Amino acid sequence: MLDLTDLRADCGRCTGLCCVAPAFARSTDFAFAKPAGTPCRHLQDDARCGVHAELRPRGMVGCTVFDCFGAGQALSARADWRTGDRASVFAAFPQLRTLHELLCYLVEAHSLASGGLADDLGAAIARTEELAGLDPAELAALDVEAHRRAVNPLLVAASEAARGDGPDHRGADLVGARLRGADLRRASLRGALLLGADLRGADLRGADVTGTDLRGARLEGADLRGVLFLVPPQLTAAQGDTTTRLPAGFEPPAHWATPAPVRPRGQGRRSRQR
Repeated sequence: MLDLTDLRADCGRCTGLCCVAPAFARSTDFAFAKPAGTPCRHLQDDARCGVHAELRPRGMVGCTVFDCFGAGQALSARADWRTGDRASVFAAFPQLRTLHELLCYLVEAHSLASGGLADDLGAAIARTEELAGLDPAELAALDVEAHRRAVNPLLVAASEAARGDGPDHRGADLVGARLRGADLRRASLRGALLLGADLRGADLRGADVTGTDLRGARLEGADLRGVLFLVPPQLTAAQGDTTTRLPAGFEPPAHWATPAPVRPRGQGRRSRQR
């Protein structure tokens, strides 16, 4: 039986897979380049990041927006790249991460659905769990994208049933869009590009944000309560503050700023004496 806590990253039970398996290039997201299969210079012997509390100021923003959805500890429990078949483990890691992310969406969709759709989603969850339980070599050879394509119509159907007649902005290019105060209730924003968009004060209640790119988006004062298929990396990649209303179970990322206090009218000015 699926335990949702297994879909949350637990670095204490992982062998540092996200610090070794992927490659990254020097950019605004990473302070230096690293080839695939090579440990990050900050990875310690105990498989912990030596600068975890200072990733952003050290230029490692890309690390802060990555989430393995529990794939790291699940794979580490089956094989250790430090002593076993590194190639299979490293190839299996992104595959398992995709399956765990799909499980997050499928479980949420199942909670929204009823009747035959709920039954179909239950079967999809069971099949995805079965695939996620494969050994590293089998995971590495798995066509994960084919499975994603097979279950995606179920996720879309659950979204449409939940959102009703909400507007459709799937795949929209809204990079840098001025959407301050916009009414996006129950909108489909699946796969939409909202990089750097101004969503301050926007109403996104009930919107579907599956795969929505929110990097650098402004969410101060936005209402995200009831948003569908939101995952933590999307919030981490965006900018918000304590006025951003989040769905139940979500906490604001540590780097979100606290809004400046409003100064009462007249404060700071010299009062006229009578």
